Amino acid sequence: MLDLNILSEFSRTHCIAICAFLVPANLVATTLTMVAAARRRPQVQVWRSAIAAIFFALVMVFHVWTWFQIGVVMAPTYILLWLGSTCLVASLAAIAYNHHTTRSNRHYATAPTAANNP
Repeated sequence: MLDLNILSEFSRTHCIAICAFLVPANLVATTLTMVAAARRRPQVQVWRSAIAAIFFALVMVFHVWTWFQIGVVMAPTYILLWLGSTCLVASLAAIAYNHHTTRSNRHYATAPTAANNP
């Protein structure tokens, strides 16, 4: 069974290392997701990138939550919470944007035009 106290202690003990990995991972994964959606890459590629970005963002939010559990309320906790939340929302928005653009492209591709019907 998963003991959340052990996970919380691990998270707080290794905070510097976790944040040193998660901050760049969040930024890179979210940026790649947004770029893939903006370049209208296939949905599978956007979803794969978004899953990684969402995973890193959720880990960041849960890491910050362990600090809130013990009452640490400082600027870095709010900054990291904002970063994780922003990356999470941006990744979800990239998925929605990609879904909308690929769906509308299919609609316009099948619509009759003057070039197709002389």
